[in-house]
Amino acid sequence: MSEASPQLGTLQPGDLAELMAAFNDIAGKLEQSNEALKGEVTRLHAELRDANAQLQRSRRLAALGEMAAGIAHEVRNPLGSIRLYAEMLRDDLPDRPEQRATAEKIAGAVRGLDAIVTDVLTFSRELKCRPGAVEASALFAHAIEAARGAGLGGRVAIERLDEERGAVLRCDQQLAQQALLNVVRNAFEAMRDAGGDGHTLTTDAACAGEGLVALRVSDTGDGIDPEKVERIFNPFYTTRASGTGLGLPIVHRIAEAHGGRVEVRAREDRGTTVELFLPSWHQTTGEVIVRRRMERVA
Repeated sequence: MSEASPQLGTLQPGDLAELMAAFNDIAGKLEQSNEALKGEVTRLHAELRDANAQLQRSRRLAALGEMAAGIAHEVRNPLGSIRLYAEMLRDDLPDRPEQRATAEKIAGAVRGLDAIVTDVLTFSRELKCRPGAVEASALFAHAIEAARGAGLGGRVAIERLDEERGAVLRCDQQLAQQALLNVVRNAFEAMRDAGGDGHTLTTDAACAGEGLVALRVSDTGDGIDPEKVERIFNPFYTTRASGTGLGLPIVHRIAEAHGGRVEVRAREDRGTTVELFLPSWHQTTGEVIVRRRMERVA
């Protein structure tokens, strides 16, 4: 009589081990997927939180801009009249130097107030970008020349890190010039306020990924208290004794209008670096080769 063969469906020791191995493999993969999903959810929550914060900030700035624009327009008209009368009075006093000097001071103060009003209107107006191809080197040259023309820069040395073939941006040239001028002007003023000699302004343009070019401006001034860095983009906030506190908020608005951003790295007593990110004309992310060129300004 022959031995009975195993019944169909009966698990053998080897089958059970194979089944357990498959189960453990599936469980491991599920655990990995679960961890990956948790990480993705955390990242999306962070992005949503940042987006909501940015939206709330934009709404607050829009409301503040509307209010500021209304006030600025009401102030500009009487300022124009005061300036006109002060200049007429100055011209009528050629033989009275003391009174003429007083009239000139009045006219000068009005010009300063008018500059503040202009900053307020610039900050509050709707920005319409007309993008074109603009070389980074041309933006830097314009900003430095304009800042010097305003009496800034003095004996500061300019260190330029220029791309070998030149970075080209896709931006509104007028708006980009204004933004970079504000950054350069802040840097010159920081070094002036720090006093002493041996200060250096360093400019650089480099591909930053995501189709953006980073325009960097570094100074050797006193820097900014790290606790205050987050506040410097708030309208009317300034770390100086004078000024409107609208320079960097305007830069932020211009960068945002281009789909870019602004970042500030500062350490107290160690200088400040501001990076203005604007779209690249070529939309490439290749490595940038730079050459150094030192320019000493008497």
